[in-house]
Amino acid sequence: MKGELIFGVNPVKESLQGSRTAYNLYVQLSATDHRVEKIIRLAEERGVPVHRRDKNDITRMCASSHHQGIALEVQPFVYADCDELLESISQAGGNGFLLVLDGIQDPHNLGALIRSAACAGVDGVIIPRDRACGITAAAEKTSAGAVETIPVVMVTNIAHTLETLKKRGFWVYGLDGAARQSVYGTEFSGNVALVIGSEGEGVRPLVRKQCDVIMSIPQFGGVSSLNASVAGGIALFEVARRIRV
Repeated sequence: MKGELIFGVNPVKESLQGSRTAYNLYVQLSATDHRVEKIIRLAEERGVPVHRRDKNDITRMCASSHHQGIALEVQPFVYADCDELLESISQAGGNGFLLVLDGIQDPHNLGALIRSAACAGVDGVIIPRDRACGITAAAEKTSAGAVETIPVVMVTNIAHTLETLKKRGFWVYGLDGAARQSVYGTEFSGNVALVIGSEGEGVRPLVRKQCDVIMSIPQFGGVSSLNASVAGGIALFEVARRIRV
């Protein structure tokens, strides 16, 4: 196999409509859904070979039964360059909006956060190289193809990257459940970088030091904390409401 497999109707469709090189499309023998037929036409238009396979074969190839009868072999995910992303934001004018993830380890949380970021009009997502999940097939599946629509940057050091963002005119806002300041009472203006911490530890101390503001989402029930992707989604759309609307 020359590349990696992504699977599921939306991830495969978005990938075929994107810029990544596609090598082979695998379709379940019994798949007759109109969405699958549309994907087959997209593949044929791009000259991508279409192969019919038994359901069990596709499940084995994907190491998952959640493939919806379709899988696509594509070139490995290509991460965006941080400097190029910042330059494109500068040239576009207006307020820049970045999501920075400090150690998200669950690919489903990563995919959900990228999907929320894309829907909230975020310009790009920044993730760390180490001790965190990268863009995997599971993350792509959960994002429903959103990874094909928004730049994702992988960096060596999140704290240093935040320092760079601040020098480029970004205000850095970290989300922490223990913070006294509410996200709803926070003023957002100019270029915004929203930092979401890992599922267990939250925002790490060195990263926290680079945040201009630490804020929380008020909770009114008996549960002590929100899932990282849920909390991130709430905060993303609150920021978007302030700087995009």
